[in-house]
Amino acid sequence: MNKKERVREKKRRISSSAVMIMLVVGITAIAMGVGLAAFLAVYSRAARQNAVISSDHAVVQASNIMHNFTEDIGEGLRLVEGIFSRNSQSRDADMNALVSVRTDVVAVMSYDPATGELDEMWSGRQRVKESPLVNLSYGEEIAEKVKDGDRIFISNPHVESLLADYYPWVVSVCKLVKTAEGEERVLVMDTRFSQIAGYVDDVGIGHHGYCFIMDEAGNIIYHPQQQLIFSGLKEEKTKELAQKEDGSFTQGEMIYTILTLPDSGWRIVGISFVDEMVYDRMASVAALIITLLLAVLAITFVSSLVLSRVISRPMKGLAKAMEAFEKDASGFTYYPIKGTSEVEALSDSFGHMVVQIQELMTKVRNEEISLRKTELRALQAQINPHFLYNTLDSIAWMCEESRTKEAVEMVNALARLFRISISKGHELIPIEKEVEHARSYLMIQNFRYKNQFRYSFEVDEECLPYYCNKITLQPIIENAIYHGLNRMIDEGLIRIRIYMEEDAVIFTVEDNGVGMSAEQCRSILNREPGDNTGIGIKNVNDRIRIYFGEQYGLKIESEQDVGTKVIITMPKVKEEIHEA
Repeated sequence: MNKKERVREKKRRISSSAVMIMLVVGITAIAMGVGLAAFLAVYSRAARQNAVISSDHAVVQASNIMHNFTEDIGEGLRLVEGIFSRNSQSRDADMNALVSVRTDVVAVMSYDPATGELDEMWSGRQRVKESPLVNLSYGEEIAEKVKDGDRIFISNPHVESLLADYYPWVVSVCKLVKTAEGEERVLVMDTRFSQIAGYVDDVGIGHHGYCFIMDEAGNIIYHPQQQLIFSGLKEEKTKELAQKEDGSFTQGEMIYTILTLPDSGWRIVGISFVDEMVYDRMASVAALIITLLLAVLAITFVSSLVLSRVISRPMKGLAKAMEAFEKDASGFTYYPIKGTSEVEALSDSFGHMVVQIQELMTKVRNEEISLRKTELRALQAQINPHFLYNTLDSIAWMCEESRTKEAVEMVNALARLFRISISKGHELIPIEKEVEHARSYLMIQNFRYKNQFRYSFEVDEECLPYYCNKITLQPIIENAIYHGLNRMIDEGLIRIRIYMEEDAVIFTVEDNGVGMSAEQCRSILNREPGDNTGIGIKNVNDRIRIYFGEQYGLKIESEQDVGTKVIITMPKVKEEIHEA
């Protein structure tokens, strides 16, 4: 199991305290859920019944108000009828005075039932139109309705159409009467409809319930949301409601209550919402549920604290100690965990295991250091005998050609090369010595290849005192000559740079050879040493990583027909650190 899988597995684990808390909360939640469901089922039925009763009361209240209103306008019409039946010169003045004094009366008219023509009209201080285009206060429907002289008829609301520059919203209250001379006339009193609207608006069923008035055919007389009705944004099922008898019925989440007014034929419709009627009572239920939840949370919190102190906290401390040991086993110091007898026994066992593992790690580390030293010596011993053979052959050839001076220089360079390679058995040498070793190697190769390439060094002098692995540059230069420049027709160039970058020393060996593909760059660090690669680039990379760590080593950048650049990264190592 890798680290990511262990992290995922750890996240899936649940502590014992969490299990206990979830168990308590789960059982409580199930019990409360069952009880709440049963309560809501009973409460819903009771709430619907209460909503129906509330709607009935509201509609009856509206009916009583409308009944009182019709009685008032009926009383007003009888008063008008009394004045109208007089045969005196003060009748017109009395009638106009009545219209002026009573704010609910807009105008009084009398019509000939036989012809339907306007006979007389009293409008108080309001001016009457000379030639009205239409008369909305009287028509054939009203004439038909008032044939029975004992009944008062109230028309649908309409705009007063007989007055000049004055257009109130009115209903026409009509009755067939007789004059003092015994002639029949239809007496019409236009009453402001705003009073009826105010009465209906004041009747509310809950926060959003309302009442409206319609006639027996389903035509709306008045609606509190009249503008929405006329604009088509709201619709009432008046045609369906007109077929219903008086009483209450539920349709979906709405409660309808219908009651017919006996005097006018109007029907009052009350609409309420079951959900809204439940909301007010839900406040007390919500308070009870919140109280129970708080009690459960308090019990759970106390239980978790007790459980954490007795079991969970020591176990968590032991788990953290194990995590710390996993991250840094060699530097870990274990302190026993106190708790129950089982926890302390587990803690002691873990402490013994830690000591044994650390002793084993020390033994393995010492063996590994010894093994690494053996590997380093083996890597350093892999010097290509062909290089020594070819160099000595070149020296012999120079001596035969009487090129004694060049032969002496080549022998001196070879001697320096081997002296630095031996370096008294040390693995690390100053960078200054490593540069000298590389110069000697390039001098020998330049003699052998008869100056087919040039080379240059750019070395930051501040880097010279630091230490590096010996024989680091030579295998890289060897690879550049044999595999980069040897196949070139033009003159080759090898450029060596050494500089500092933060806490590291950077070595670069760059050539203008034939270059390599990306696949070759990836595989070259895995190549085993052979006759043509000296101790091998792979060996250089292995030595650096064995000695300094995986974050250091070689990186190769190359482009075919352009050249290759090898970048070597090492830490800044002082002489005293090396000696230590």
